[in-house]
Amino acid sequence: MAEARLGYPNLGLGVGLRTVHFPHILKHGPGVDWFEIISENFMDSGGRPRYTLDQIAERYPIVMHGVSLSIGSTDPLDFEYLKKLKQLAEDVSACWISDHLCWTGVAGRNTHDLLPIPLNESTFAHVRERVRVVQDYLQQPLLLENPSSYVTFADSTIPEWEFLGRLVEETQCGLLLDVNNIYVSSVNHDFDPYEYLEHVPFESVVQCHLAGHTNCSTHLIDTHDSEVIDRVWELYRVAHQRTGGIATLLEWDANIPPFEVVHAEVLKAKQYMGSHLPETKSSESDRSATQKSAVPHPLHYVAPEVQ
Repeated sequence: MAEARLGYPNLGLGVGLRTVHFPHILKHGPGVDWFEIISENFMDSGGRPRYTLDQIAERYPIVMHGVSLSIGSTDPLDFEYLKKLKQLAEDVSACWISDHLCWTGVAGRNTHDLLPIPLNESTFAHVRERVRVVQDYLQQPLLLENPSSYVTFADSTIPEWEFLGRLVEETQCGLLLDVNNIYVSSVNHDFDPYEYLEHVPFESVVQCHLAGHTNCSTHLIDTHDSEVIDRVWELYRVAHQRTGGIATLLEWDANIPPFEVVHAEVLKAKQYMGSHLPETKSSESDRSATQKSAVPHPLHYVAPEVQ
């Protein structure tokens, strides 16, 4: 195992758990290191999805990734949501909980979209205090992901990497570094993605996301519907080497191919890891020693299946 960050282990190479792959996983028990679930898909669901998740959680490490925390919203924090989030984490022995630096709704309405926030001192103070409250409630660090974005605000005065770095420093939260999102935003907003990486506090990066995107010529959209492109892999190489090894997950949420294709895509990450890096394959003993009882892009959100 690589050195733990915030007490969390390097789980190795994982994939997002999607319902279309349930039969394959239950039948074949594939050699994937871990799975990431979309928290909202299981918080209020029973039936087959929850039964299947419980079975998978007995065999693999589970990480929770959410889309509705709305840490940047002006609405009060939803403690009923947080209660369900915390209970699910305990039920599946989730290794950690993550969400996005964004807002998803206002006036009690959820847009089911990851909306950008203005990056300035006022917003920073607002988000900082909400992160502290959430972490106190969950009794563990929250991981925040850098989102892909398509617009900027005239009153933004802080680069995204600085905003996230200061949150880490002042709240002791962790980071979920999405290198595809860095690349997508760099094209959309015309900045250097390697400059972004230069300023990332890698000592607080617990997890990394990889995904494909759609090139619309004038802009990129974070669709998670295809293979990872070479430029994103090269960004991953830099990020991985600077962490010394990090839990890495492939997201594939539309036009989802068979499980073997998704698993083979994340295994490409081995080509971009330095030969000096340690093995990160999780064993059962590693899992029991490091697990904590403890969250997507809107394309991740799948209506719960109930039987």
